[in-house]
Amino acid sequence: MRMASEIDRIEFTVVNSEFDALLLENSLIKKNQPRYNILLKDDKSFPYIWIPEERFPRILSIRNRHNYRGGQFFGPYASVVAMKSVLNLIRDLYTIRTCKYNLSEENITKGKFKLCLEYHIGNCQGPCEGLQNESVYQQDIEQAKYILKGKLGLVKNYFKQEMQTSADRLDFERAQHMKDRLRLLEKFQTRSMIVNQKIKETDVFSIISDEKMAFVGYIKIKRGSIVMAQTMEIKKKLNEANQDLLPNIIVDLREQTQSISKEILVNLPLNLHLDGVEILVPKIGDKKKLIALAVKNALFLKKQYYQNQSDHKERGSKTLQALQKDLNLKTLPRHIECFDNSNIQGSHPVASMVYFRNGRPAKKEYRHYNIKTVVGPDDFASMYEVTFRRYSSLLNEGVSLPDLIVIDGGKGQLSAACQALKELDIYGKIPVIGIAKRLEEIYFPGDQYPVHVEKKSISLKLLQQIRDEAHRFAINFHRQKRSGSSLGTQLEEVPGIGSATAGKLLRKFKSVKNIKAADKEAIENVIGASKTEKLLKGLK
Repeated sequence: MRMASEIDRIEFTVVNSEFDALLLENSLIKKNQPRYNILLKDDKSFPYIWIPEERFPRILSIRNRHNYRGGQFFGPYASVVAMKSVLNLIRDLYTIRTCKYNLSEENITKGKFKLCLEYHIGNCQGPCEGLQNESVYQQDIEQAKYILKGKLGLVKNYFKQEMQTSADRLDFERAQHMKDRLRLLEKFQTRSMIVNQKIKETDVFSIISDEKMAFVGYIKIKRGSIVMAQTMEIKKKLNEANQDLLPNIIVDLREQTQSISKEILVNLPLNLHLDGVEILVPKIGDKKKLIALAVKNALFLKKQYYQNQSDHKERGSKTLQALQKDLNLKTLPRHIECFDNSNIQGSHPVASMVYFRNGRPAKKEYRHYNIKTVVGPDDFASMYEVTFRRYSSLLNEGVSLPDLIVIDGGKGQLSAACQALKELDIYGKIPVIGIAKRLEEIYFPGDQYPVHVEKKSISLKLLQQIRDEAHRFAINFHRQKRSGSSLGTQLEEVPGIGSATAGKLLRKFKSVKNIKAADKEAIENVIGASKTEKLLKGLK
């Protein structure tokens, strides 16, 4: 529950299988060490198969491959069962030794070792006593590597032939045995695209687009593992081609992620040249699969984006219809404006107006108001002033009026706003309501009792969102005014520094602290040498 309460956002990456998801999870946990994770923190990891560099090499399963040097590694494997199956498969096919003896020519010649049980049950041909030729043994190892690399066609054909031959000889037990081995081989997954030791450090980019939007998938590979995956959407301003958009995105993302990889994989040819960096459009192999994975993530983002657009539109329409019904409005309230005041004991009185279109904020249409005609803490007079100023301006400009006006406050603020509308001769032409904070009650002008709206209804939630947004917008503006005023007053207390000079300094340096830390020459460039001397003397 605590983890859920601290979630800021959820990001995910699309992969091809559950195995790939497990391996990606392993990579990300090792890289980020998330606070609430209790798995994979004890240095355990997915297993590898290791063929060491030695005479008559063994085939071993290991973890923590960084503890081993030399030889050849295969994996990692998301399923221990799958790994053991292929090891058993190899040991059924070939007689590979399991002992730890140092089988040097000298040791074998001196007869240091004796045959063990593995030889007597047919799992080993006795290289420890020189009973197996080294070149023949090495051929078996090469065949085993062939299987581990995923080149299974030859082995599959072998199993099929042996199964058919055994069935023809009526040796059904061996035929079933070959069938079981074939089934294990088909289920075996030699490696995952998520972790491939041959792909060291690479950036993978893909882009898809339509007329309005472009969607980018980015995958960062480091030490053979995916360490980061990111998607982004870009709104097109012109009819840019993907080849024109992607180069800038590549440069930006590489700067953001501080990538120094010398290889970039993309899904289309680009006219981009970066010093010491090779840009490729892979056609086959694992690199092609990585491009396909990046494209899959970009396509999923596109699907999700348009689904969200559709959901927002549908949800907004349902909300507005519910609001129209609950408030008994004649028209659907597509255009809603809400007003709020903010002051502290009458100091720096301001107001805000927020604008919602189709149930969503249109922030470019928000407005701040400095209260000009009211002295002291008078919320009613302030509400009258801003309402009058707003709608007299709209009438003069010939701009369409809103479908609903919301006043943040009780009956007093609502009455003041209605008085302004009456003087503008638009009262009754626009529905006006007040929403009181304490009990979330909604009032219409002249009504003694509030309108009953279900507390959990989507229409009331929309009104609360609009009211809260207006309150936030007003409070932020008030804080800015109060902060600027207090700083200006501090500077104006210095003899010889007036409000105009203080304003210049604050616009340039943003705070008194920055002014004190600034060079004398920088201050002189703003207010001149004479006033700089007075300022520095007064601020000591």
